[in-house]
Amino acid sequence: MVRISEQEIDRIRRQLKKRRVTLADGTRLPAIGQGTWRMGDDPAKRQSEIEALRLGIRLGMTVIDTAELYGHGQSERVVGEAIRGFRDQVFLVSKALPSHGDQKGLTAACENSLRQLGTDHLDLYLLHWKGSVPFEETIEGMEKLKKSGKILRWGVSNFDTADMESLLRRPNGANCAVNQVLYHLGSRGIEVDLMPWQRNHRMPIMAYCPLAEAGSLKRRLLSDRAVKGIAASHKISPLQLLLAWCIRRAESDGVLAIPKAGQPAHVLENAKAAAVILTDDETRALDKSFPRPAHKMPLDIV
Repeated sequence: MVRISEQEIDRIRRQLKKRRVTLADGTRLPAIGQGTWRMGDDPAKRQSEIEALRLGIRLGMTVIDTAELYGHGQSERVVGEAIRGFRDQVFLVSKALPSHGDQKGLTAACENSLRQLGTDHLDLYLLHWKGSVPFEETIEGMEKLKKSGKILRWGVSNFDTADMESLLRRPNGANCAVNQVLYHLGSRGIEVDLMPWQRNHRMPIMAYCPLAEAGSLKRRLLSDRAVKGIAASHKISPLQLLLAWCIRRAESDGVLAIPKAGQPAHVLENAKAAAVILTDDETRALDKSFPRPAHKMPLDIV
C-alpha cells in the first residue's frame, strides 16, 4: 500500500498538467499515461494492478492503453475493473489485431473489447500492426465505428514512415489520430524520419516500452555512467530519468509515453518523472552515450 497525501497528489497532478500532448482535434493529454501489457497474466497480481491503475488516474495519468491481444482479453478485464466508477476521467485506448482489420472484424473485435472493458465507447482504437487487410478496408471499418459512437478516434501502431504515407493517401486516411511505436533512449531510430513526419502532420506518437524491455539493452541503459550520474543529480532513479528523457520535448515532438507499472509504488515513480526537466548539457551527455542513428533504421518492434 502506497501512502500519499492529497496535497502530494495535487502537486503531481499539477506537474503532469504542464506536460501535455495535443491531438489534431485539440484534445490535450498528459505526456505520461499507463500501459497494461502483461497485466492480468498472473491472478495473484490482479489486485495490485487494479490499485496501480487507479492511483495513476488519481495522479493524472489518465491515458490507459490496452489491447485485445494482451492476455487474450485478461488485460482489458483488469482495466475494466480498475476504471469502474472512473470512466469519465479516463482516455481509454485499445487495439485490434491485424487479422480483425476489415470492417466486419473490427466491429466484432471492438464490441468484444467494449464488453471486456465495461464501457460503451473507446476514446481511441488502434490497429495493432499492419497485416494483410488493405488499408482502405481498415479505414472504412474505423470510420464506421466512429459514426456509430463506439470509438471517438482511430489510429495505428507499429507503422513506419512509408506505411504512414501509404495510409494517408487513402480516403479518410488523414483521420488517423496517432501512431504507437517503440521509443526509448536506447531505441531512437524514429527520430530520423518518422517523428519529424508525424510532427509535420500534427500526429502524436504514443511511445510504448519507454523504459525499454528487460534484457541486455535495459541493463546497459540503467548501468550507464551518464544515466546514473544525471539521475543522482536530480535525486531520482535511472528508470525515472529514462521516462523524463522520453517526454523531454513532449509538446513540441508530440510524444506521449505509456510505461507499464503493475504496482502502486512504481506508478508513483512514473508520475513524478513529469517534474524532471533535463538541461541541454544533460541531454548532450545522454546523446553521447546513446546517440541518435545517423541514418534511417528499421522500425524497432517488441
